[in-house]
Amino acid sequence: MSRSWERKVRKNMNVVNKQRKKQGNGQIVFNAEKSEKIVGRNFIAPILLILFIAMYVILMQSSSQFKMDTMFWITVGCYILLAALFFFRRPYITIGKDFVQSRRLTGDKRIPVSNIKGISVQKGYVIVEQHKGGNWVFSKLTNRFPTEEIGEKLKVFAQANGISFSQK
Repeated sequence: MSRSWERKVRKNMNVVNKQRKKQGNGQIVFNAEKSEKIVGRNFIAPILLILFIAMYVILMQSSSQFKMDTMFWITVGCYILLAALFFFRRPYITIGKDFVQSRRLTGDKRIPVSNIKGISVQKGYVIVEQHKGGNWVFSKLTNRFPTEEIGEKLKVFAQANGISFSQK
């Protein structure tokens, strides 16, 4: 493959991927493994942090001995930034050919097929059970995941890899 032809293909692929992203479709990947990424929205942690900082401000204002100096407002600002970070850092699940990947509290984690014990789908919840470590729970209530869509894709994944799948 010549360099100029490859550049043209990549340029056209970028244009098509931008259009597909606007339409809500998956991107076309050039010479790579295809995977499905499904995102949710975290709203409980930001709300709890904002309520915590509001309570902190109200309690400190009612105290006559406490002075609201620069360090107080830096603390308030840092909590607000942390709430914004939790809100804009959307949780996701990526379903690949032989792995499931998600963003956990300590960073992005991946489970290979060999470590998946089973998958169970309930109304509003999808649970990926592991041989080692804790189970991964994807919830419609806490992280606004489209659990029906995740359940369908994980059912295909489980059938392709010989993993037990239960739907309740």
